[in-house]
Amino acid sequence: MNGWLDTLLFGYYPYVCLTVFLLGSLIRFDRDQYTWKSDSSQLLRRGQLQWGSNLFHAGVLFLFFGHAFGMLTPHAVYEPFIGAGAKQLLAMVSGGIAGVLAFIGITLLLQRRLFDPRIRRNSKTSDILILELLWLQLALGLATIPLSAQHLDGSMMMLLAGWAQRIVTFRSGAVELIAGASWVFKAHMFLGMTIFLVFPFTRLVHVWSGFGTLAYVLRPYQLVRSRRIGLPRSRRVLP
Repeated sequence: MNGWLDTLLFGYYPYVCLTVFLLGSLIRFDRDQYTWKSDSSQLLRRGQLQWGSNLFHAGVLFLFFGHAFGMLTPHAVYEPFIGAGAKQLLAMVSGGIAGVLAFIGITLLLQRRLFDPRIRRNSKTSDILILELLWLQLALGLATIPLSAQHLDGSMMMLLAGWAQRIVTFRSGAVELIAGASWVFKAHMFLGMTIFLVFPFTRLVHVWSGFGTLAYVLRPYQLVRSRRIGLPRSRRVLP
């Protein structure tokens, strides 16, 4: 891939995607809170939904957090405990299992969304688009495993992690690290960033609500004052 295209897609495009992801989510929450949900098709047809949804969510959540910690954790942090080669092998095995589960799940969900007439008729274009993007992204992710197996020393993993860490810390030299990477890795990275780009405009925004529920568990107790004369007492008040 040409150097200027690498710079465009992996030097500037990540910041465009992250900006739209954060600002777009905030604006949608502020202006269209009633659309902040994942419209369920369960009432139209229950078949395949439970299996597809459970497999997809279990696999994709593992992959999301695995990528986040694996790509953004500096090598010096885990080096005393596990080497780069062993870490890559662990990522290939665990990520491969999670990827297969998520891929089966998204295939079931996409199949019912496309080929059930009632569900297709009641689906938005964005519903189908995001499922297709996720299906392709998981397929590309699984396709990177045989490529990773060709260099088990962890060298490519280190370069990809270095790119991600330089991007989020606004350091230069990120593009040069992945200049020699296979097109499969680059396509996987590009599509992953694109999913962040379209995130605020699709049903994926409900992911924020899932993370938001954790905040309630961790919030401090509210101070409740009784009408009776005495000391105030603290207790948790359910919304």
